[in-house]
Amino acid sequence: MKPLRITVLGLIGIVLGLLGFAATQLSDRASAATPVLPYSALGSVAIIAVFTLALGIRVLRWRNEETRKRMIDPIFAARTLVLAHACAYAGAVLLGWHAGIVADQIPVWIARATSPVVLQAVAMMGGGVVMVAIGLLVERFCRIPPEDTDEGEGGGKGAPRTGDAEGGYA
Repeated sequence: MKPLRITVLGLIGIVLGLLGFAATQLSDRASAATPVLPYSALGSVAIIAVFTLALGIRVLRWRNEETRKRMIDPIFAARTLVLAHACAYAGAVLLGWHAGIVADQIPVWIARATSPVVLQAVAMMGGGVVMVAIGLLVERFCRIPPEDTDEGEGGGKGAPRTGDAEGGYA
């Protein structure tokens, strides 16, 4: 599996920001409610983030053990990595969408700075940042450091290293 790229997450955030801005413009023209998630969605974001972090810590503990008494289930590790990626992508979507909503509110910021819509959008942006951060962190937890080559296995210190310089995933 390929590692997450910050540029891809940023691009997703920008595209969703533009879509959020356009959706807010359209909802204002139609006299509809602003398309912002309610505060209760932060509970779901928190549950997903804590669950992802807990699974990532479990993989990290296995990775940092000196003497591994048992192997970690590779399917569990792969699912944890996929969950971390999904968490980061969902966070980028939340962050971008609600940044677009806040950007639409900038012209009337003085009048609506404490509006529930602006406060909800800012709170959801914070939730998006947390999800992206936890996704990137748990992805880092799932990395296995490269193994050192033994001197008896072909050359010792001067032997060229093969494979990924940072190791693979757990």
